[in-house]
Amino acid sequence: MKKSLILKIILGLIIGIQFIRPNKNILEQPSEYDIINDKNLTLEVKEIINTSCFDCHSNNTNYPWYNQIAPFSWIIANHINEGKDHLNFSEWSIYNKNQKKHILDEIEEVIEENKMPLKSYLLLHNNGEITNQERQYLLEWIELEKIKHN
Repeated sequence: MKKSLILKIILGLIIGIQFIRPNKNILEQPSEYDIINDKNLTLEVKEIINTSCFDCHSNNTNYPWYNQIAPFSWIIANHINEGKDHLNFSEWSIYNKNQKKHILDEIEEVIEENKMPLKSYLLLHNNGEITNQERQYLLEWIELEKIKHN
């Protein structure tokens, strides 16, 4: 009897939490401030950023199927919010010169130390992994951007 009641309570909680949904990070229209609009950005760098960075560092996330299930939806929303707090590529042209320089330094550090994309992200998004050649493209872009913003 006790086990049955406990199982019913647990099942009720699991079902109940499914109705607590975080807001989705999806824009109807691309942002005019998006880094993709930067004419100096090479196609290679655009593709890397789009494939490996945008899900957590833009205003438009491509959600996996498991985002429909709590608590995974909460974890994903938290990762996206944290990512956008550090860098939001959808607002790239809004950043001032000093902000961009700081952000570029941070991007360079995480790329060199292979800290991004997060390992937890790559577990289910193997197309997001950045190759050594792609790292080189990013580092070259960062150097050019730093020169431009000095």
